[in-house]
Amino acid sequence: MRVEWPTLAMIALAYGGWAVAGFWLWPAVPWLALAVMALAAALHSSLTHECLHGHPTRRTWANEALVTLPLTLFYPYRRYRALHLAHHRDERLTDPFDDPESYYKARWQWDAMPGWLRAVLRVNNALAGRVVLGPVLGVAGFLAGEARLAWQGARGVRRAWALHLPAAAAVLAAIWAMGVPIWLYLLAVVWPALGLIAIRTYAEHRWHETPEGRTIIVERSPLAWLFLHNNLHVVHHQHPTAPWYALPRLYAARRAHWQGLNGGYVFRSYWPLIRAHLWRAKEPVAHPALRVAPEAEGRAGAA
Repeated sequence: MRVEWPTLAMIALAYGGWAVAGFWLWPAVPWLALAVMALAAALHSSLTHECLHGHPTRRTWANEALVTLPLTLFYPYRRYRALHLAHHRDERLTDPFDDPESYYKARWQWDAMPGWLRAVLRVNNALAGRVVLGPVLGVAGFLAGEARLAWQGARGVRRAWALHLPAAAAVLAAIWAMGVPIWLYLLAVVWPALGLIAIRTYAEHRWHETPEGRTIIVERSPLAWLFLHNNLHVVHHQHPTAPWYALPRLYAARRAHWQGLNGGYVFRSYWPLIRAHLWRAKEPVAHPALRVAPEAEGRAGAA
């Protein structure tokens, strides 16, 4: 399709649901309004991911414009696009230097960290920590990195923020017009929305010797619509230009192939993952394959 109408419908649902909840539901049932707004903001995050992969139109500028109002406030579309497309170099998946979405640290980085920071990152590597603490760590780390890149004049960073800040200001103006306190919006909408998305991102990748074995399959979930079927994540990584509504069909057509391809990193739902890793880390923070600093490897080779 030249225009993917299911995706346009989901964009309308996200923005429309958010606006209806804020302008109409908030005065009557505030807690329900905040819950709906959090779901809409989480859906918008998934739709932003969909648009940066070339959907729902063939025009890059149109796809950006369709999700340009950032309901979770903190992440500029163009910076997310640049970082996420770098993440799709599957041969570098999970590498803490080359994969911008990796939660691993190289062993020498881990060994050099102060004890309090290692404790925080251990908590963040259990699902409960990733959902509750992860959004705060993610936003803080992202903003610090962006400030450093902007100061250094990194290509595209300042332009991305110049486009993002007016859009974020428009969202803040709408929140103010709704009568929702900004501090409450941050605590009860942005934080839970990013926490919901963290369930998906927590599960998505692991270290494995083969690139295909690093990406998960979660076969079904009530959250699949919110994640736009990225629970079938290995299919997305193999077909990154396929629209979200095609992923279940692509998976069902070759189910055994996909499960063999990713080395059995398969869950029937998120529930077994939650039971196993709500309080216990799925993986260590230190990357299993990056144990020696590059300069040490160079000295060993010279010797």
